[in-house]
Amino acid sequence: MWRRPWLSLGVATALALALAAPAAGSPPPARGNAGFVARIDLDGPIGPAAAEYVDAAMRQAAADGATAIVLQMDTPGGLADSMRQIVSAILASRLPVLGYVAPAGARAASAGTYILYACPIAAMAPATHLGAATPVSLGGGTPLPLGGTRPATPKSSDAPEADGPATDAETRKVLNDAIAYIRSLAQLHGRNAAWAGQAVRGASTLTAGEAASQHVVDFVANDAAALLAQADGRTVKLGDQSVVLKLRGLAVHDYPPDWRARFLGIITNPTIAYLLLLAGIYGLILEAFHPGTWLPGVTGGICLLVGLYALQLLPVNYAGLALMALGIGLLLAEAFVPTAGVVGIGGVIAFVIGSIMLFHRGVPGYEVNVGVIAGLAFCAVALLAMLLRLVSRARRARHFLGDEPMLQAGGELLQAVPAGGESWALIGGERWRVHCEVALPAGTRVRVTARHGLLLHVTPSQANKGGLP
Repeated sequence: MWRRPWLSLGVATALALALAAPAAGSPPPARGNAGFVARIDLDGPIGPAAAEYVDAAMRQAAADGATAIVLQMDTPGGLADSMRQIVSAILASRLPVLGYVAPAGARAASAGTYILYACPIAAMAPATHLGAATPVSLGGGTPLPLGGTRPATPKSSDAPEADGPATDAETRKVLNDAIAYIRSLAQLHGRNAAWAGQAVRGASTLTAGEAASQHVVDFVANDAAALLAQADGRTVKLGDQSVVLKLRGLAVHDYPPDWRARFLGIITNPTIAYLLLLAGIYGLILEAFHPGTWLPGVTGGICLLVGLYALQLLPVNYAGLALMALGIGLLLAEAFVPTAGVVGIGGVIAFVIGSIMLFHRGVPGYEVNVGVIAGLAFCAVALLAMLLRLVSRARRARHFLGDEPMLQAGGELLQAVPAGGESWALIGGERWRVHCEVALPAGTRVRVTARHGLLLHVTPSQANKGGLP
């Protein structure tokens, strides 16, 4: 009975994806012989989804015959591995890439600063800024994101050496590697290498005007048309070749993310990944408690797998993940262990602390929304309070099984009973064999006084015939 609906749903989903994929990933229409400039928007945190989108869009633009690429950025930073993937794609590109921090109010902070330095042409819109490129460790041997700021005493020297006695050997290695990396990008395109080192070592930042005056970027442009006009005629290096840019007046065509990049962008949002993980865990728990319902188990399994896939792409704190699992386990244990809420409260505390720790808060864009955590914690506390109230009411409720409720029950004789003899009576909606010391006619209301096995001892009730005992 369930096969046809599930089959129909699967076919409909496959058809929808098949129709959506060409529309989202299809190349732009024909450009004509004048050429065009492809614009790629790098908006938001830099992670695996963003790196894959930029790489795919650059390849598509080259295949479509674009003259150049405008990489328009507004990013708070992100993960080092993803940033290096984008930088490698820019350096290997056969087309000149114009890094452009826009619109007004945008920023190329942290990892965005490295990417901007990697572009042959770097420009910024008014009222934008860049910098604060100090790497922040997630702890242990995990990859480093580039998103936090750890101020240090600036040095006047251009040497890529970390200073400060508080830094240990591993921190110095990471910091020196980041400084050398951004300085090499600056030297490749003849930009200010000294300030690049300060952006990493001392988390320095610059406005658009300051960056242009200090030769960190090439110029300030109000919009895309001004960007192409000012870049026109400049000579840039593409590999071992020098290319003169001819961009004035060219059309700009956007290359938006395809459906896969959008999907990865959604599930790698820390809040979405967090909710998928919880939905998966609770779905499997519900299926275990109510086997055969299928829907919680199937939905939970899908959510858990997608959530775990997202977690491996995110800067996860595994101590936080373990605390979340402990909290969920304690909340479930409260339903089976009579601890008057002690275990449940401990579970809520562990769950909240683990949720806050789950993603590293030093990386912009990679943290769970605190409001979501607070809402789930409130729901857990409310559920725990309701459970404790139901348990308390159950303990005070009248018993319905055993001798005590039976001795309070009354009924009606179905047959006459002789003195000291036995007969049948309807008690509590059931037929019982009864014994009475006095003779009673059929229909008499009786009350149970004792039970011996399946035989009840009764006596006449004080209630009127036809009334309640």
